[in-house]
Amino acid sequence: MRLAGRMAAAIEILQDMEERHRPVSLALKNWGLAHRFAGSGDRAAIGNMVYDALRQKASLAYIMGSDSPRALVLAVVVRKWGQDISELQAIFASDNFAPSEITKEEIERLEAEKPLVDAPDVVIANIADWLKPSFEKAFGENWIDEAKAFTKRPPLDLRINELKLKTDRVQKALKRFSPEISEILPFALRIEAGEAASRTPNVTSDEAFKKGWFEVQDLGSQIVAALIDAQPKEQLLDYCAGAGGKTLSLSAQMKNSGQIFAYDIDRHRIAPIHERIKRNGVRNVQIIEPESEALKAKLNKMDKVVVDAPCTGTGTWRRRPDTKWKLTQEQLENRLKDQAEILDAAAKYVRPGGQLSYITCSILPQENDEQIENFLSKNKNFKAIASHSLWQKKFGSTNKARPYFGKNGITLTPASTQSDGFFISILERDIIKS
Repeated sequence: MRLAGRMAAAIEILQDMEERHRPVSLALKNWGLAHRFAGSGDRAAIGNMVYDALRQKASLAYIMGSDSPRALVLAVVVRKWGQDISELQAIFASDNFAPSEITKEEIERLEAEKPLVDAPDVVIANIADWLKPSFEKAFGENWIDEAKAFTKRPPLDLRINELKLKTDRVQKALKRFSPEISEILPFALRIEAGEAASRTPNVTSDEAFKKGWFEVQDLGSQIVAALIDAQPKEQLLDYCAGAGGKTLSLSAQMKNSGQIFAYDIDRHRIAPIHERIKRNGVRNVQIIEPESEALKAKLNKMDKVVVDAPCTGTGTWRRRPDTKWKLTQEQLENRLKDQAEILDAAAKYVRPGGQLSYITCSILPQENDEQIENFLSKNKNFKAIASHSLWQKKFGSTNKARPYFGKNGITLTPASTQSDGFFISILERDIIKS
């Protein structure tokens, strides 16, 4: 497919998302199934157009005076990818699959020198109006820069499974992808995001992945797992284990000793963990089925309990940009209620002197520091470990990452830690004195 055909496809997919209210991943998949003639390069380019349009939807729409799929795709290709308008006009004229001719008004808007000079803050930041107070509270005067960082393409991060192999060996095995070792974590590799129509490598088809040498896991997720500081021989409950990404990371920290009990109330979410455990060579994970009586036996006995709580997912906007524009105040309120209930339930499994780790992939203070403040007000036998001390103990002050240290936890962001957005708070339960 030529550029014009790819643009037409991107417009079609965005229209499909609007009309059928489909998530971007499903819309792209369905388009690919219906257009099997499109090669992997075509699908990658089309996907990049769609994702780039969604990441910066507000600012692109402001530039074009329209948020139509056509306007967004034109703005992406010209203003973000650097395609010359005259060349694009010629391409359109010579391609039967091209969108309709570019209008005079569209050309004027695409060529404007400072199209955002008078734009509202939320347009420049590419967030919904109602989220501005939350961003201001979380990041202060840096809130626009922090929000803009979510409009960039994310890299591909890998966690090396040190139960099987060391980082340098895996890096060598994947050298054709040019992975670099993280400055924060020695067992994390990063493949930088490309530009324009470039493809992200499909590393999960590589033999190294099939052998369990690495997992695809964002750096932020790896960092919060490292901060839990799971130790060999400990008894740990992963209360919202999901597909098991953090479970596997914790197992590696524990060097396959001790015991991790992986639990999730949703059978479908936890289903992939079985195959992943086998591939990674993990031996210290026991899966507790939903509604199992085995969970009750862990009350007041766990050295560490990890809650990777359901949340709005605002920290994953680079990877799931369509969710940014669908999020509502009502959805946030529902998540806050779920989180509070889960925290109260999970806390009962922490032994005296043990730790409760609360994690979200959100950067909203309501789900993070404020949620923990609410929990602590009701549970006087828990206290938060000072966030700055927690970070210094694990990472020191020599690395370039500069997360946000709140009263009750640490917030990671694309701008501050070059990762997805995450929050972690680690709470200690008082030791009962006789």
